[in-house]
Amino acid sequence: MENKKKIIIALRKAKTSLDKILAQVEAAETDCFPVIQQNLSVIGLLKSANLLMLENHMRREIGTLSGAKSKRIEALQSEIIRIMKTSQNK
Repeated sequence: MENKKKIIIALRKAKTSLDKILAQVEAAETDCFPVIQQNLSVIGLLKSANLLMLENHMRREIGTLSGAKSKRIEALQSEIIRIMKTSQNK
C-alpha cells in the first residue's frame, strides 16, 4: 500500500511537469535545454512509477504462493527488479 502512495505521487509530479512543459512549448517562450531537462525528469518519474507497479504486482502474486516456491519466486523477483533498474539507467 505504501508503494501505491509513491506511485500516485510520482504520476502526479510527472503530470504536473508535463503540463508545464506543454504550456512552455505551445507558448514558444522557452529555451530548449531546460525543456529537455524537464522531459528527462518526467521520464525518470514514469520509470520509477513503473518499477513500483511491477513490484506491487509481483508481491501480490507471490502472496498467493507458499513454501519453497514462494522463496524461489521472491529471489527471482529481486533479480528481475535489479535488472530493470540497471536497464533503466542506460
